[in-house]
Amino acid sequence: MLILTAREVRQVLDGAEHQVVEAVSRAYRLHAAGRTALPHSLFLRFPEEARNRIIALPGYLGNTGAPDDREPVAGIKWISSFPGNLAAGLERASAAIILNSMRTGHPEVLLEGSVISARRTAASAALAAATLAPREPQTGATLIGCGVINFEVLTFLRALLPDLAEVTLFDLDPARAQAFADRCAARLPGLKTTTADRIEDALAAHRLVSLATTAATPHLDPAPCRPGTLLLHLSLRDLAPETVLSSVNIVDDGDHVCRESTSLHLAEQQAGHRDFIADSIGAILTGGRHHRDPEALTVFSPFGLGVLDLAVADLVHRRAQEQGLGTDVPDFLGPEG
Repeated sequence: MLILTAREVRQVLDGAEHQVVEAVSRAYRLHAAGRTALPHSLFLRFPEEARNRIIALPGYLGNTGAPDDREPVAGIKWISSFPGNLAAGLERASAAIILNSMRTGHPEVLLEGSVISARRTAASAALAAATLAPREPQTGATLIGCGVINFEVLTFLRALLPDLAEVTLFDLDPARAQAFADRCAARLPGLKTTTADRIEDALAAHRLVSLATTAATPHLDPAPCRPGTLLLHLSLRDLAPETVLSSVNIVDDGDHVCRESTSLHLAEQQAGHRDFIADSIGAILTGGRHHRDPEALTVFSPFGLGVLDLAVADLVHRRAQEQGLGTDVPDFLGPEG
């Protein structure tokens, strides 16, 4: 068993945004081609504290069958979300990922998973922003929710959108928004950063908006958004069913995203169908179709497929081996292992 810590995962992934996006794009295309196995995520919830949860995401990521393609990958991500951690100065999410041998089924690699999870989420968002691009250059973005996920989103947007020069921030906690702005100034020089006092002003500032909140129920009125805005709906529960039903909706997988009281699940319950889903990002990447109405609101709602975590974890594993990183535990399975 090879064990890779958060520090080692970051060491491998820092500066590798384009490689992560390629791994995520490949996973989406393989999923669209039916070359994955992806059971529904399992949500472990607690009667005493409804906000907290731990999610299991098992999966199998195949390949194209070409002789020179990568080997298939199987494994699982086990990720917790405890929003109360933020008040205690801790990260909201923590995770572990296990990759299994496709020959024996034995667990082969244990990776710290929250870094991988955050960056595959950000890569997915940036890939959607680049794929569903308007005709004119995208020079600004709004981030609603100033936490780990949106900072990673901003990093990946900067990598994929060369014209991005300005970001507008909003958080219910103004101090959190200011700390985010300070971090941007230190790590992303040359980027103009503005904090908005009202969410309405933030939504109206740019036609690219990333939502990464801890909201459990719909709360956002997108009326201030400009025509042609793309909402990266990463937190999945911000929008009312009426907003979903009146928008152009792109998803990663309709069966997965219409679950667990997401905004799309609520819309499906209200409408009695899923006809409001226009397409999947995998189908768009495969077929070259384009869905960015210059007048309508486009909403990208990725449930967060476990095969994306496997794709990035496999990338980390391969790069870590090249760099000689990780701690090998040869007797993890015992003397017969």
